[in-house]
Amino acid sequence: MWVSLLSNVVLTGLKLIVGILYGSQVLIADGIHNAGDIIATATAYSSMRVSGKPPDEDHPYGHGKAEVLGAGIVAFILIIAALYMGYHAVLAFFHPPGKAHIIALAAAIVSLAVKQLLYMYTIRISNRVNSKALRATAYDHLADVYASLAASIGIGLAWIGERQGIDWLSYGDPAAGVIVSILVLRLGFDMARETVDVLMDKSLSPDKIEDILEHIREVSDVKRIDRLRAREHGHYVLVDARVAVLGTLTIQEGHDIIRKIKQKVQDAHPEVDEVLVHLNPWYENE
Repeated sequence: MWVSLLSNVVLTGLKLIVGILYGSQVLIADGIHNAGDIIATATAYSSMRVSGKPPDEDHPYGHGKAEVLGAGIVAFILIIAALYMGYHAVLAFFHPPGKAHIIALAAAIVSLAVKQLLYMYTIRISNRVNSKALRATAYDHLADVYASLAASIGIGLAWIGERQGIDWLSYGDPAAGVIVSILVLRLGFDMARETVDVLMDKSLSPDKIEDILEHIREVSDVKRIDRLRAREHGHYVLVDARVAVLGTLTIQEGHDIIRKIKQKVQDAHPEVDEVLVHLNPWYENE
């Protein structure tokens, strides 16, 4: 998170300074988007700090959804940034095009390279620790990759158009800005939908549910699985299971079966933080 935050600060300054000095609309828009990234990264970092707190009396299931809220704020910032970029890019078509400069092109290419590395780095870590906030930050970097790629192409086309006398290529800069805004807007909506799914306790994917079922079936004392529910709670998963075991078992034997089920599931899925198991009686004549 600190790597992302410091990188966004540096890139924001670079894009805004070069964009203003050399009149690049797409670079200025991308710089403003990066300024929003600073807020988004700080929000994601704060949400991760909160989500790491242990369960307490008021939050017995932990604080994992703080990360989801942080990801939702990042998605909102992306949507606002996309609308802002699109609006100003469209306005640029009604004004004489700015003069493209090789330094503006170089700044966009540097941003593209840095953001691609940051995306690869951040998404790898987010997948390893199953962090929603970190994944939102990775997608934010991916939005910047789109923006920087479009900016590089747009500024490059405008620069070529000036030297070859092709007037319509001079509008490559604002055209790239429109494309960037559409890509970022779509990414923001995708993130927002994922956030809503988690907040609404959407079930895990069918593949993951089936995998958990298979591991529960491996416990020899389990005669039948009556119900299984599993949902994300930020960076960890909560599982509820109802299973049938021999009705003549003692409480101690039932307790030991529950422990086996929990161990099986958590060994196979480290992201599972809690497995709540309810036992139903089962008899031979069933």
